[in-house]
Amino acid sequence: MQRRGDHWIPLGLSLLLHAALLGALVYGWLLFRRPPRPAPTLAIEATVVDARVARGMQQAPPRAAPAVVPTPEVPAEPEGPPQPTPEELARRENERHQREQAQQQAAQEQAAAEEAARQKEVQRKQDERRKVEAERSAAAAAAAAAAQKHADEQDQSEREADLKRSLAAEEHAERAGPALANWQAQITAKISRAWLRPPTARPGIECVLNVTQVPGGEVTQVRIGACNGDAAVRESIEAAVYRASPLPPPPDPALFERELKINFKPD
Repeated sequence: MQRRGDHWIPLGLSLLLHAALLGALVYGWLLFRRPPRPAPTLAIEATVVDARVARGMQQAPPRAAPAVVPTPEVPAEPEGPPQPTPEELARRENERHQREQAQQQAAQEQAAAEEAARQKEVQRKQDERRKVEAERSAAAAAAAAAAQKHADEQDQSEREADLKRSLAAEEHAERAGPALANWQAQITAKISRAWLRPPTARPGIECVLNVTQVPGGEVTQVRIGACNGDAAVRESIEAAVYRASPLPPPPDPALFERELKINFKPD
């Protein structure tokens, strides 16, 4: 008769067998995935010994091997940049000093060039200003010279015209001669007859009369020049000239003059 727990035994063994197979598969797969280890190299130390020495060593008792004293490990110093030598420091300082001197020299040269350019610009402006002032002075001098020349020419023309008029008057007077003097005497006599002597008139009166007439003897203007009489005498003589108008005609029409200068002496 079979017991109740006997059917579990085959089942357990089957499970154990399957687990062992699964473990074997996993282990093989892990071995396949892991790279193979390199084969270790065996170091063999050998010493060449003479046969006689070997026989002596076989006869001599063995000696104890010397004790190996471990060598203390010296900690490695940390690696860093190499420290410059004094010569390198001196060389660097010299180069730095030379660079500073070169920079200072370049700055000085630039400043000198800028100052030279500024001075040149100032000089150019001064030269232009002097040139403009010189041109203005030359133009003013030329204008003044032209004005003076024109004035001199005008004065010369006026002097020449006055000289011509004087020469013409002298020539006319010389040509007229006694006829002109007789005509002026007739005019003076007619003015004297028309003069009404004022009470303030004194003997010895002399007055210069500037008389303007038109052809036919009509008087248009009378101006009293130098005169030794008072205002009443001047007014009376001026009125006498207008009363004597028209003045006597000249004996020759060529002797007629529009402007007459008469020396009036009534006494």
